[in-house]
Amino acid sequence: MSEFQQHTINQMNELGAQGKPFVFVIDFDFEEPLIFELDDASAILWKTPEKSNFHPGISQDQSVVWNIHPVEFGQYQQAFNKVQQHIHNGDTYLLNLTMPSRVKTNLTPEEIFYRSEASYKVWLKDQFVCFSPEIFVRINDGIISSFPMKGTIDANLDNAEQVLLNDEKEVAEHHTIVDLIRNDLSMVATHVEVEKLMYIDKIKTNQGDLLQMSSQVSGKLPENYRQLIGTILAKLLPAGSICGAPKPKTLEIIRNVEPCQRGYYTGVFGVFDGVNLDSCVLIRYLEQEGHELVFKSGGGVTFLSDCQTEYNELIQKVYVPIS
Repeated sequence: MSEFQQHTINQMNELGAQGKPFVFVIDFDFEEPLIFELDDASAILWKTPEKSNFHPGISQDQSVVWNIHPVEFGQYQQAFNKVQQHIHNGDTYLLNLTMPSRVKTNLTPEEIFYRSEASYKVWLKDQFVCFSPEIFVRINDGIISSFPMKGTIDANLDNAEQVLLNDEKEVAEHHTIVDLIRNDLSMVATHVEVEKLMYIDKIKTNQGDLLQMSSQVSGKLPENYRQLIGTILAKLLPAGSICGAPKPKTLEIIRNVEPCQRGYYTGVFGVFDGVNLDSCVLIRYLEQEGHELVFKSGGGVTFLSDCQTEYNELIQKVYVPIS
């Protein structure tokens, strides 16, 4: 762990011990973590299901222009085949493979932030907008819960929910991540158990509705958890659902096979109110690169995965949740 990382962890622990609210954004590699005061709206706008730091803008009827330019299938296939080699070698048995897609739209990232409908929204000035459906961890009165999301299907398919719940690959992938999260939470909590397994949420998008499968895993934190907020989060990062298992080796493979660094994509955003904490995984993520916009997306690859299906899912996730 670097000196800078330890400084960030110590800073969060001190704020937690003092009961001082703060907002945080931690990138995938924990190299550029950011901490803000709760009401600081100068560089970051955000919303959770319970709180926000902005006033909703005026609704606009402007239709959304949304043109996607994903990586070529051949480039994805090359990376996919390398992952399969690692799977067959026993290095990993689930890896979340992600790729960038160029996007042309008539909306700015800030406009997308205001118009999107999502449980969690984050706009970091001149860097990214994110409209995440996935909770990372919540802490309520000393109980920590994580809500891994794995499994996606087009909601308009016949019997879509049952198809998803009976899909051998998706169910195996989901169970793998639930087990990983249970192990992760056991590093910081006791009495860890799966409270809900494989429940379904519907997500509305400008490209059509999706169904996503999630579970809830919970445990009990020590009495002094507030003065350990930074330490607890650091032990759980990066989120298991967006890397894979086993985590250390899978992270090494991700950094070798993906074409670009993830940055804040698949990192975490969260709010600590002085007592409790709510956070999300930074997925459904549109990054600003100069005058260009890049949407990063992906999905879990296992030995059961079909390359074309995984490539299609990557593209399916390139959307904005604007009706």
